[in-house]
Amino acid sequence: MRRLPDASLRGKAITVDLEGESIPAIEGEPVACSLIAAGEPTLARSVKYHRPRGPFCFAAACSQCLMRVDGLPNVYTCRTPAREGMKLERQNAFPSAKVDVFETIDWFFPKGLDHHEMFAGVPVAETVMAKVARQLAGLGLLPKEEAPVAPPARTLRTRVAVVGAGAAGLAAARELTEKAIPFLLFEREDHLGGRLAHGAPEKDAPAITDAGALAKDSVFTRATALGLFDDEDGRYLAVGAWEPGGVRLLKVYAERFLLTPGGHPPTIPFENNDLPGVYAGRAASLLLRQYAVAPEVAALVGWGDELHALARLMEEHGVKVAAVVDLQGSPPAGGHPLATRGSEPKAHGLRHVSAFSFTTSEGGRRKVDCDAVLVSVPVSPSFELARQGGAKVTFDAGRGLFRVEADGQGRTEAQDVYVAGDVTGGGNARQAAEAGQRAARALVGGLS
Repeated sequence: MRRLPDASLRGKAITVDLEGESIPAIEGEPVACSLIAAGEPTLARSVKYHRPRGPFCFAAACSQCLMRVDGLPNVYTCRTPAREGMKLERQNAFPSAKVDVFETIDWFFPKGLDHHEMFAGVPVAETVMAKVARQLAGLGLLPKEEAPVAPPARTLRTRVAVVGAGAAGLAAARELTEKAIPFLLFEREDHLGGRLAHGAPEKDAPAITDAGALAKDSVFTRATALGLFDDEDGRYLAVGAWEPGGVRLLKVYAERFLLTPGGHPPTIPFENNDLPGVYAGRAASLLLRQYAVAPEVAALVGWGDELHALARLMEEHGVKVAAVVDLQGSPPAGGHPLATRGSEPKAHGLRHVSAFSFTTSEGGRRKVDCDAVLVSVPVSPSFELARQGGAKVTFDAGRGLFRVEADGQGRTEAQDVYVAGDVTGGGNARQAAEAGQRAARALVGGLS
């Protein structure tokens, strides 16, 4: 990964401290983005085998970007804005993440290590092994200082609470604004639009609604929904919101909750899929469109419309596309010239991706050089919040994912919980927007 050569700086140039070394960064962009753009793709080591780890999803849906930031362990650096002089440390490595003596575990046990059964039944050895396992387990070290006192929680009340400002959430917010229904919209990113803003561009996708076109003071960015709870005052949405004084807990009481949180970027099983340099497709489009950071040579693998749209996006911005491997079907008409049906993908490299190979539809193996492998598959619905609120979640065997059950108007089994967009199983941005609008109209009819 590198910054695009013709990209203008999208913020103030600063430096951050990475284990005593000054690393160039852009103020406000995710720390993980600055690090990989500066040629530092390894951010940690895995807990058990001490394999090198780099960021994958850029959505706080995996743990591969966790670092110690200013003494605080296990910080998602894909969500943490860079600021001048912040101190970064890699975790789970000795003496360093670049040269880790515990990496030998992976070499000594190439077929895997079950530490629960090692030396089981051997009295002295069993006790020693258990102690060693406990010492090596865990993620990071405890903070050196006490955590600052959090600001007191704040209570908000509204008619409708909307989670997620992607295509579905924005369409719902427009509908509620037009009908003069009080609502609050919570988006964990620092910008609106979701995949409309940072995904691979889609044909016929709606435009991103400006916050100024919505009801005044109705939009909260950098605000993450934590859960739906009930107390003596009713049901409320717990939100962690970034404020100048720190993260504040918001208790948001509402009559209706419209959940449009999208989905998690999943990976797929293939050899070396955990190497630094393997990225989710939506992470790659986010890095390119929001921060002008992209690979020099990329291999793409997965299935679905986003895979082929991502290939076009990469090539339009000067990224050399070495391969586009569709694991489930033939490439569409008008797809990338190198797009092909394939199977058995594999990433190559010792500490970072250096090549990618796959089995062609004719049965032979093909290998290409690259510095990134982009895994683009349909997202896994973020069903957890809706399920906590009482909605029914079922497994869709055909697509291999869990989704929230809802009718055509977004109603779920929970009377006050409505859903729209990817959380119900996917679709394109236009379909998500239409679903968000329908859900907003339906829930308005049930308000007191």
